[in-house]
Amino acid sequence: MGHPRKALRTTTVGAVSATLIAGGALGLAPTAQAADPVRFVDISGDGGTVLEANVITPAGADGSQRYPLLVLPTSWGLPQVEYLAQAQKLANSGYIVVSYNVRGFWQSGGEIEVAGPPDTADASKVIDWALANTPADAAHIGMAGVSYGAGISLLTAAKDKRVKAVAALSGWADLIDSIYSGRTQHVQAAALLDGASVVTGRQSAELRRIFDNFYASNLSKEQEMIDWGKKRSAATYVDQLNKNGAAVMMANAWGDTVFPPNQYADFYEKLTGPKRLEFRPGDHATAELTGLFGLPNDVWTDTERWFDHYLKGTDNGIDREQPVRLKSRSTGGYEGYPDWKSVGATRKKIALSGTTTIHTNVDSGADGGIVFLSSILDQLAQAPPVASIPLLPRRWAAVWQSEKYPSAQQVRGTAKLHTTVTPTKESGTLVAYLYDVGPLGLGKLVSNAPYTFHGQAPGKPFDVDLELFSTAYDVPAGHRLALVVDTVDPLYIEHNPSGARLTFSSPANDPSYVSIPLREQ
Repeated sequence: MGHPRKALRTTTVGAVSATLIAGGALGLAPTAQAADPVRFVDISGDGGTVLEANVITPAGADGSQRYPLLVLPTSWGLPQVEYLAQAQKLANSGYIVVSYNVRGFWQSGGEIEVAGPPDTADASKVIDWALANTPADAAHIGMAGVSYGAGISLLTAAKDKRVKAVAALSGWADLIDSIYSGRTQHVQAAALLDGASVVTGRQSAELRRIFDNFYASNLSKEQEMIDWGKKRSAATYVDQLNKNGAAVMMANAWGDTVFPPNQYADFYEKLTGPKRLEFRPGDHATAELTGLFGLPNDVWTDTERWFDHYLKGTDNGIDREQPVRLKSRSTGGYEGYPDWKSVGATRKKIALSGTTTIHTNVDSGADGGIVFLSSILDQLAQAPPVASIPLLPRRWAAVWQSEKYPSAQQVRGTAKLHTTVTPTKESGTLVAYLYDVGPLGLGKLVSNAPYTFHGQAPGKPFDVDLELFSTAYDVPAGHRLALVVDTVDPLYIEHNPSGARLTFSSPANDPSYVSIPLREQ
């Protein structure tokens, strides 16, 4: 894995811990009115671990009838009242809702297992408890959650066939492809999770070891980390999930810097049961945030509609809508598609011609932004990270541009880079950026992704195929698209030895290009 970045880790942990704890404090004050008073209870989880939970039942529930059950595991680092506003709203519409603090955090017992087997066993124990202690209907059980709660919900649905419907919001299906995509550590995202768990929870020795090896770029432990992550990824158990037949709704943000959208889209395509995929502007969990305060929110509205149909049998039409629902970062309107592959139905290639050599170890000024802050600015003000493309130093950045587009280009889906790289060292990292470039040369970030290699022969060319993070962005008429490649980005740990250089070429028999997915006009 490369060079340690301990100073960056320390700084980022402090910053993101403060951010997350502030968010947790805000989550303590939901405003919705409860259907019945909230009951706070202790539930015995796997191995007897005590889970702190709250229960809300429909008004007047007296045991004479059964109600569908919703189980909501909390997000990473947030307390059990996180979902109180939505739980009260759902109880008002006829659900029994049990929200619980996952093991290892706040007042719940145990240590943090990162959605390991004890966490899914806990979820099943919570279902057992609800069936024994509330008028819950064993035939109509759903799970939902944001972030950590989303991951646990998907994993539980694969392992407990009683779960008939899931709403996984801002979660992950592939943990390794989320924080180690392109074989590159997403260090700011990892530090966010690490810092929050130190402050609000109790890390297990295993989790501490995983984090330490991750930061230290310990290649000898790489396979151990990958195996650990796969065990905690719903993608590993997709066949079981399909066999169980749960109806799965997934929602995420285009700019999610913790769980990028690609891994959700890939997982969605592998599901064979009832399914729905939603992407909106924003960063990790920001699209759902207002709903946690009881305010109108599209994600939570669709979540309730999903459960109403698949747990109550309500004919609300959600099963007849286009199952892939997107909101562009540029226009704000929703678009529907029959499947993910239809999102970018047309592709245009930008040729990456010529031969270009760049030096490593210096940030050119092209960057993916700052965890949370950059994508929130894009969500609220359509202000993504920017760079002056003409002023990027060509010693440290390779730049290719398209011609000016005579009409608007609606980028939808996953841009793909194919190029030939010749390194001077056996290891290295490159980061690719796609920019929307205006008449004055100012580039707005459309997408990016990192790529790391190890064990390559110096001086010997090899192919690189890299998927940039999926997005929906409209390039105005008269603008260009630019692909920029450099070697340093604060979002990621880089693995370039001192003095290394990377040469990009486009052999006649294997031309280099970036393939741009466009909405069918």
